[in-house]
Amino acid sequence: MSYEVIAVLMFSSMMLMLLTGQRVFAAIGFVATLAALLLWGDGGSEIAFSAAMKLMKWYPLLTLPLFIYMGYMLSESGIANDLYKMFHVWFGPLNGGLAIGTIGLMVAISAMNGLSVAGMAIGASIALPELLRRGYDKIMVTGVIQAGSSLGILVPPSVVLVLYGMIARQPVGQLWLAGVLPGLMMAGLFILYIVIRCRLQPHLGPALSEDERAVPLREKLALLRAGLLPLFIFFSMTGLFLMGVTNLTESSAVGALAATLAALFKGRLNRRVMTETLRKTLAISCMFMWIILAALCFGAVFDGLGAVKAIEGFFLDRLGLSPWEILIMMQLSYLIMGTFLDDTAMLVIVAPLYVPLVGALGFDLIWYGVLYTITCQIAYMTPPFGYNLFLMRAMAPPEVSLMDIYRSIIPFVAVMILGLIIVMAFPQIALWLPELYRLRG
Repeated sequence: MSYEVIAVLMFSSMMLMLLTGQRVFAAIGFVATLAALLLWGDGGSEIAFSAAMKLMKWYPLLTLPLFIYMGYMLSESGIANDLYKMFHVWFGPLNGGLAIGTIGLMVAISAMNGLSVAGMAIGASIALPELLRRGYDKIMVTGVIQAGSSLGILVPPSVVLVLYGMIARQPVGQLWLAGVLPGLMMAGLFILYIVIRCRLQPHLGPALSEDERAVPLREKLALLRAGLLPLFIFFSMTGLFLMGVTNLTESSAVGALAATLAALFKGRLNRRVMTETLRKTLAISCMFMWIILAALCFGAVFDGLGAVKAIEGFFLDRLGLSPWEILIMMQLSYLIMGTFLDDTAMLVIVAPLYVPLVGALGFDLIWYGVLYTITCQIAYMTPPFGYNLFLMRAMAPPEVSLMDIYRSIIPFVAVMILGLIIVMAFPQIALWLPELYRLRG
């Protein structure tokens, strides 16, 4: 049996197990371990052991639980709520101002947590009821929250980019820097769309009434201070990293400690907050570590098979496709997989194939990490089974139907595709900050 056939059998077996409802790490790890034992006998067991040792020795992996802890601490203690109150007061007088403020909230939550689920939970529980009560169009605001929450996997400290860096063997700090400008650009495109849409159709996002705008300046400034606290935590943490005072792992520890001290300073650090934060941090961190371990094992088997070289030759020699055509095909496959898989599953399933192929085609792997993440954002919101669609359906009030949710994402998916095309056409949007930091370092 040729190695190409073995590779196809591995992928098809893994996909079959996933379709039967098996956990991602179990399906990937089982197929990889079974293939290793069948191909190399008892010696194949060393592959899983070596992958585990590689994972345990990877020092930057400590950033994963620390950043997740920081995000949940700020969320569970209610400090994230202060952000929305600040945006509500300062942006409310504009048509669509609360929707713009919600995008700002999503960017801030992304900078605190690195997970789209956290942004979705906070947006759906805090922003959505308020926007609906203020007379905002339910279809537009549902799309705003879904699109804004998707920024969590692009804006640093993105957990998805940590996973990509581990699997692609790329520096996480460089990946985070690469995600900054594309993330802000995407948020800016969302805001531009909201401004134009609400200018043309003011009834979709009415401004606050005169009575509601009459907030004393002292109260506005107090809300500004309270809302800027989590942003100060983030910028002080990243500032120390960029100045070279701390390394990546130390910066994550600074962020976790600062979030805890902020909750204590605000009088919101209690037993319930600490218990919930630690429980959720442990659950998410363990899930990601199992998935990374399975992905490393799967990738090692693929390297041993030489399947990547075979597939590269198939696309370039037999089909005669150019590197850019192959890259576009990869992105389209992510969009298709995103209809029924989450971002982590997509990464660990195809990373053993795509990442070496991208490098062999001559593309920058830091830049490709950003492309992958933006494509995941789009796939999150693509019917019929986009991940964010069902999260929103579970959290939205009864008056928001599933069809409303499907309709809401159409313009935002179009905006995301535009953003993806821009980053593909102008790679320096993603690479400028990493190169600048590398030169200064």
